[in-house]
Amino acid sequence: MNSGNRTKNANGQEGNALEVNLGAADELARQLRLRDMGGIIVVDFIDMNEAANRQALYERMCANMQKDRARHNILPLSKFGLMQITRQRVRPAMDVDTTETCPTCFGKGKIKSSILFTDTLENKIDYLVNKLKVKKFSLHVHPYVAAYINQGIMSLKRKWQMKYGFGVKIIPNQKLAFLQYVFYDTQREEIDMKEEIEIK
Repeated sequence: MNSGNRTKNANGQEGNALEVNLGAADELARQLRLRDMGGIIVVDFIDMNEAANRQALYERMCANMQKDRARHNILPLSKFGLMQITRQRVRPAMDVDTTETCPTCFGKGKIKSSILFTDTLENKIDYLVNKLKVKKFSLHVHPYVAAYINQGIMSLKRKWQMKYGFGVKIIPNQKLAFLQYVFYDTQREEIDMKEEIEIK
């Protein structure tokens, strides 16, 4: 608290400090209710030497807070002129973050286009067939991606089967995000592709 340019009280500096502190206590209690502030509030009042004045300020603060229906606790002034108030909010917090990072774009706001993504998938299939020598497998992708791969008479699936063999199966999987994919062998075991060189 600061008295600013306030005219000094007739009772001297001590009286002036008490007057300012009491006014501040009134406004503080009002603001706590108005803003529904919660947590630990520490107030630095103007130092007062007389114990009676410090007690008067504490009692004034307690009286003001009686109007507050929120659960609270007030501690007397410390020797440094600090008063600690704990207060529980009445209303629920309105600024709680209820958003989550998009599992598809990972918060970037953009995803790889379907054409580029299917190019990546074809490179993976090429790696499986020509490097790992896996001839029969299923590719699990998001249903939208599966629909894109299967669309048309000469679909991507058809082209892949003609190029890599009819052991390629496309399986829509709703549990996968838009750009996720998993390869499984004929035993329904996930194919480990950790040794694959990352395709940019």
